[in-house]
Amino acid sequence: MATQKGIFDVIVIGAGPSGAVASALLNKRGYNVLVLERSHFPRFSIGESLLPQSMAFLEQADMLEAVQAAGFQFKDGAAFSCGERYEFFNFNEKFSEGWGTTFQVQRDIFDKVLADEAARQGVDIRYGQSVTRFDYDENLGVAAVEVVDEAGLTQQFHAKFVLDGSGYGRVLPKLLNLEKAANFEPRTSLFTHVEDAISDPDYDRNKILITVHPQHRDVWYWLIPFSNARSSVGVVASKTFIDALPGTDEEKLKQLIAESGWMSDLLASATFDTRIGSMTGYACDVTQMYGPGYALLGNAGEFLDPVFSSGVTIAFKSASLAVDVLSQQLQGGTPDWQQQFVRPLQHGVNTFREFVEGWYDGRLQDVIFTTQKNDPVKRMISSILAGYAWDIKNPFVKDSKRLTALAELCRNI
Repeated sequence: MATQKGIFDVIVIGAGPSGAVASALLNKRGYNVLVLERSHFPRFSIGESLLPQSMAFLEQADMLEAVQAAGFQFKDGAAFSCGERYEFFNFNEKFSEGWGTTFQVQRDIFDKVLADEAARQGVDIRYGQSVTRFDYDENLGVAAVEVVDEAGLTQQFHAKFVLDGSGYGRVLPKLLNLEKAANFEPRTSLFTHVEDAISDPDYDRNKILITVHPQHRDVWYWLIPFSNARSSVGVVASKTFIDALPGTDEEKLKQLIAESGWMSDLLASATFDTRIGSMTGYACDVTQMYGPGYALLGNAGEFLDPVFSSGVTIAFKSASLAVDVLSQQLQGGTPDWQQQFVRPLQHGVNTFREFVEGWYDGRLQDVIFTTQKNDPVKRMISSILAGYAWDIKNPFVKDSKRLTALAELCRNI
């Protein structure tokens, strides 16, 4: 698409999942896109268990074949354990139409696959570029983005619009003072990758395993198997709980795994050969998702919690919605970003938020571990766990507060 000399149609900050998908979708529509990425790929990131809903967005961006060819671990559901209790959801048995399977991915490889595929499609991606300033001239309708490269050289690029897909880097929220505290208790996550050496025949590598601490319902673990006999292992607890434990982060993680029950048995022969990572206070929010000349995608806008692996799916959904709205604007229209981007995005985010809150206050755990299963209701819950948080035909999406009533029913059975 023809543009003014030296002015891109769109600058995308970040080449992670939201940035890669957004840039590919814009490129498909003929727009001149520049992606500015601070890091060099591959680079480590958590968030390794995808949801089936995300596959539709990979299809939309013509990236599905590249992902399928990468040899990632197949995933068809989620399993939950607590003490002697074990329940699982098969994502093919769900209320909503659409994909029922996906992958568990090493994010360093996955993110590079997406970025490389966007570049193969024709997107201009420049690595080692840190965005340090953003200005927007409303009279000209042009944004100026200042970047510093690894040699310390400062450059300025111009575009009609900027999408921030910088994830936890949260470039524009920091530059424009958009950050605000999230309404979640500060939590800490400790995590690593291990050579898992799991031999238990009852263990299903096609499902993420979420384990609840037998004595502390708000402490939980993830076990995400990869296709190379390795796994991502992590624990999430309140900051005060983690801080009160003795020892190093590695000692804390191993102590908590030893208390986990079945997961401890599964990892009895595991080799811990990778540095322990930690994140604290990762939940975040912003005062606004868009403004003159910009919009925020994925984690750059809001991040809830890792418990249901919703981050990448929300990132993809935000990219897809933003590209539709932005395309109208670039064609001379006057779209309503609040009604066409923020509200539909937040509908699904709010569904996930209710489930996250329900997880920590015990409502959702009561539903998951109930001994009396209702198959139609389980399919509705399975749909949301599979990422279909925007399907308003699902009663638990249309009114996420139904979870409270269901939990009460499960407790009284």
